[in-house]
Amino acid sequence: MCPICIEPQNRTSGSEFFLLGLSDDPELQPLLFGLFLSMYLVTMLGNLLIILAVISDCHLHTPMYFFLSNLSLADISFSTTTVPKMLLNLQTHSKSITYAGCLTQVILFPLFTCMDSLLLAVMAYDRLVAICQPLHYLVIMSPRLCGLLVLLSFFFSLLVSQLHYLMVSQLSFCADVEIPHFLCEPSQLFKLACSDTSTNDILIYFIGTIFGGAPLTWILFSYYRIVSSILRMPSSGSKYKAFSTCGSHLSVVCLFYGTGLGVYLSSAVSSSPRKDAVASVMYTVVIPMLNPFIYSLRNRDIKSALWRMVQRIG
Repeated sequence: MCPICIEPQNRTSGSEFFLLGLSDDPELQPLLFGLFLSMYLVTMLGNLLIILAVISDCHLHTPMYFFLSNLSLADISFSTTTVPKMLLNLQTHSKSITYAGCLTQVILFPLFTCMDSLLLAVMAYDRLVAICQPLHYLVIMSPRLCGLLVLLSFFFSLLVSQLHYLMVSQLSFCADVEIPHFLCEPSQLFKLACSDTSTNDILIYFIGTIFGGAPLTWILFSYYRIVSSILRMPSSGSKYKAFSTCGSHLSVVCLFYGTGLGVYLSSAVSSSPRKDAVASVMYTVVIPMLNPFIYSLRNRDIKSALWRMVQRIG
């Protein structure tokens, strides 16, 4: 048992935890600050350009780009949940985060992680309808259905985030809680709690399996149907065109789930929490930065819309 515990009913907004970050080496702090600041700015700029291009160009007012703009918004929110606090701690040489700030990350981080996962599943459904039922595409993917799918994605993501909040807010923590990570990640908080977390551990893996595994299963099923449909197409030109419309989405799916699986496996194999934090950088910082490049570099419509937007500004 810990000698000093902060009981849930006695906690105040002044209670502080400590995020140990990626390294204790003071010589690395300026390098890490410059690196993460650059990545954050690129993430913000790239995703904002995608959103502005979709809003401003009537050629992009289609279901696929509507979902893409929402994915970009989720990526901006995803990065903003963790990176600014990490930059502040690096700049001020402080590792502290208030209990309220920690709970905010506990709510927002699962919210936007789950939102990304569900939006990728929705985008897979969009590609499935576009390729397997092209004549009925605009009827099936109506603006009403598109809006409903995004709202449902947000609702289920909010449900997941609230479950994480309820689990963490009921825990008791020792004084001077040191989290070997750059964010308040629920699984790390469970390890540091004074109270029993066996039920929470089971529940969090159950939630991860349902809200991570179900979208991935749907994506795999969708691409099975898509590939089967494409292989039945008579001409190679039609096959190439159909595959090209899925290329960007498939790349993002592989990056998102592949990195997530890598982080999970590294945490299962590695006994060093710091190494887990380094692996999480790819998942939480790099992917939101790369998504706009994947969609813009492989997509003529996005590139044309961005070019027209630049010409209007100029």
